[in-house]
Amino acid sequence: MDGTFLDDAKKYNKNKFLAQYAQLKKQGIKFVVASGNQYYQLKSFFPEIAAEIAFVAENGAYIVNEGQDVSVAEISPESVGKILEFLDNTPGLRTVICGKNSAWIQSSQPEDFYLKMNRFYHRLQKIESYHEIDDTIFKFALNISDQHLAEFMTTLDNALGHIITPVSSGHGSADLIIPGRHKANGLRILQNLWGIDDSEVVTFGDGGNDVEMLQQAGFGFSMANAMPVATAAARYRTVSNNEEGVLTVIDKVLAGDKPFN
Repeated sequence: MDGTFLDDAKKYNKNKFLAQYAQLKKQGIKFVVASGNQYYQLKSFFPEIAAEIAFVAENGAYIVNEGQDVSVAEISPESVGKILEFLDNTPGLRTVICGKNSAWIQSSQPEDFYLKMNRFYHRLQKIESYHEIDDTIFKFALNISDQHLAEFMTTLDNALGHIITPVSSGHGSADLIIPGRHKANGLRILQNLWGIDDSEVVTFGDGGNDVEMLQQAGFGFSMANAMPVATAAARYRTVSNNEEGVLTVIDKVLAGDKPFN
């Protein structure tokens, strides 16, 4: 969504898209929202059709189709405890814990971080202690720059092994996700449900958490504003998020234009 479907003002051309969506339905083409963001935030962008489309939320940990849960992943309580201990002992990190019912943030975190995160998590609760959380935990969202991510990944692996996978979500942030439960895995679950081959899938992305999805799809498109890792993973390119790059390609899909002819 961010940096891909949405422009920098967090908007999209709704009239154009809804007209496209009607044509997608006529042609039997599924539309899926795949994002690192929270399900409750994602569906707010599509009030007219949220009950009839699918969402691969929380970077693939939570999959919903037509308002029904399809797949709910979980980090074990034991692993959650180990990860929190590591994060608490890493100076300068700010953390949001992402669960099925809500996201959680310690009240000791700076207010500006809370306000920023509140834009991405429509359900975000302040807590005094992590022990207050009673939820299915999907992932951890961190404020960490891309240039420090590789070093952080090495330190994390050395401390915890491979119980969690760090991925860049861009804009100075990263997610710690369940190994193997990325967006591409979420799409594959839906594809199996619908009987759709990888060669029939079109994906769009701009960040490090889109890499597997861009590689897996027969038609993976990186945005003109994409991070280099996303550009390298994609077979195709489109214009930027501010130039309606996704909608431009959807027009080509509907018309059967190159490369879809």
